[in-house]
Amino acid sequence: MRKGVLELCILSIIAEEDAYASDIIQKLKESQLIVVEGTLYPLLTRLKNDGFLTYRWEESKSGPPRKYYTITEIGSRMLQELQSGWKELVGAVNNITLK
Repeated sequence: MRKGVLELCILSIIAEEDAYASDIIQKLKESQLIVVEGTLYPLLTRLKNDGFLTYRWEESKSGPPRKYYTITEIGSRMLQELQSGWKELVGAVNNITLK
């Protein structure tokens, strides 16, 4: 279940604006979803390989070029499906736990 939640969060972050991996990690940490690079990079690679993300390289003023991720049209549709599934799950859990 956590993997699906991380995919939802990652796609949501990138849907707001193109993002560099460190930016994604920072936003996840700010939301108290602690994720390390060893978890994030394989997820980003899988999302890219599945066609949900693309990336571009940008020169950096403070080091090597950075890889910025962009959500694709297919990724946007997947994000909508994940959001819908999340809402259903939250509703079901609330029906059981908030009685």
